[in-house]
Amino acid sequence: MARELDREALLAPRYSIAEAARLIPGLSPTTLRSWVRGRHYPVQGGTGFFAPIIHLPDRDEPMLSFTNLVEAHVLYGLRSNREISISDLRTAIDYAERRHGITHLLAHRDVRAAAGELFLDRYGELVSLTTAGQLAMREVLDAYLRRLRHGKTGLAVSLSPILPWAPDRQDYVIDPAIAYGRPVIAKHGVPVDVVANRINGGESLDTLARDYDLEQDEIKTALAYARAA
Repeated sequence: MARELDREALLAPRYSIAEAARLIPGLSPTTLRSWVRGRHYPVQGGTGFFAPIIHLPDRDEPMLSFTNLVEAHVLYGLRSNREISISDLRTAIDYAERRHGITHLLAHRDVRAAAGELFLDRYGELVSLTTAGQLAMREVLDAYLRRLRHGKTGLAVSLSPILPWAPDRQDYVIDPAIAYGRPVIAKHGVPVDVVANRINGGESLDTLARDYDLEQDEIKTALAYARAA
């Protein structure tokens, strides 16, 4: 198992907006840019502003940390159902920081979802953070949360983004302590792009399976993620 990075390393700038969006299948760079940089939009008589919901390490530098990547992954899961509004998410995030001292709530192990509300799992109690109404597909968020492994700081230390057509496979992982935070095959830490480049160069699955002591299904799933990213 890779060494666990400390909080400072988890929060350090690491990914461009375009690169981070590629790592989460289905998430567009435009949407991610709005979440981390905000956006202006026209309103009657002037211009409104959508404030960022994910806060970058440096507001003047458009680079995401690994923790920001995890927040985007969970936020994408929440917004794919659209039963929880952005305003309710802002309320939850602000409340968690103000009342419980928890920053980066969406990447924290204490966040849970149930019955259309976000909860903070704190000392055995569930504290309601929002009243967003029914979350019709609670299992969607549960699936995204199960893709995280949390560390001693409470923040996620590894992430396995979801492939929509293979939601139960976790043969690849993003761990900031391995390969500089690029996706690797979980079993032995082989970079996904190395495997993809060898396959694209004409080598066979049998050859790669022997070279890296992997099952062919592990390689196939990693390749599917590489093509989706």
